[in-house]
Amino acid sequence: MNIEHYITQLLYRYQCVTVPGFGAFLTEIQSAQWVEATHSFFPPKKLVSFNANIKTNDGLLANHIANAEKTSYSYAVSAIQHAVMNWKKTLEQNQTLSLKEIGDIHLNAENNLVFKPTEQNNYMTSSFGLSSFISPAIKRAIDSQTETFEEKEVIAFVPETSNGRSYLKYAAVFVLGLGLAGSIGYPLYQNEMANQQTLVEKAVQKQVETKIQEATFFIKNPLPAVTLSIKENKTEAVTMSYHVMAGAFRDENNANKILKRLLKAGFEAKRIPLNKSGLYPVIYGSYKTFAEAEKAKKEINDQDNPDAWILIESL
Repeated sequence: MNIEHYITQLLYRYQCVTVPGFGAFLTEIQSAQWVEATHSFFPPKKLVSFNANIKTNDGLLANHIANAEKTSYSYAVSAIQHAVMNWKKTLEQNQTLSLKEIGDIHLNAENNLVFKPTEQNNYMTSSFGLSSFISPAIKRAIDSQTETFEEKEVIAFVPETSNGRSYLKYAAVFVLGLGLAGSIGYPLYQNEMANQQTLVEKAVQKQVETKIQEATFFIKNPLPAVTLSIKENKTEAVTMSYHVMAGAFRDENNANKILKRLLKAGFEAKRIPLNKSGLYPVIYGSYKTFAEAEKAKKEINDQDNPDAWILIESL
């Protein structure tokens, strides 16, 4: 079975896809980039990395394969184990393991797995249809125009010589000017004073309006405050999407026996509806988060059932 095809499907929806016994493929969102040196634009994308230390089966890949292939969960787990065995053989022979649309994996000198992702594939659904492109630099034409200035001839002012009695003429003109300035300038002065007074009145009025807007009015005998109490709605349903599976049985009597044993042992066990394969599933319990379910599964693996696994489904 070509399980890398199902891994790529899950990478579009999840940040972590674990291959039991081999490692986990992780995704991280990278923002859009503009490389000024090459005038290149790259849309937002999901960067794929690999962590060889995450090997625990979280049930995600096996459940996806079982639903896609219309088969049982145990068969899907066996298919994953077979594929991992072939992958390890390829790596032990110092060959490069090429996973289509995911990347290449090989062993380095320290016998550690080195992963090189495929750059062509973008697992970010919101960037569908966007591709990188190069925008050439715009060359602007420089208009070199020189302005010429015409040098004008300098006019020299030569004062006219006057005789001794010319000052009387200028004195008469000065007295006449004072009379005209008095008759014309006084009304202009009155208008200017009126304008200044209007501006002062407007400024005072604006300050008064500002003070009124900023004023706080106090009531000597205020009414008592009214306290409203809101009754908390504690009956809101909580969705449990993570379930620790005890098993799925073809015989309903066997499912009831397991359920009775788990309840007697103190687990909050229950049966869930028939699955697509016609089996009767029994679960140890349901949890809101994957972390809670993973913690409970580890305790159950150590104390009661080493084959318990996590089912991710909204019930």
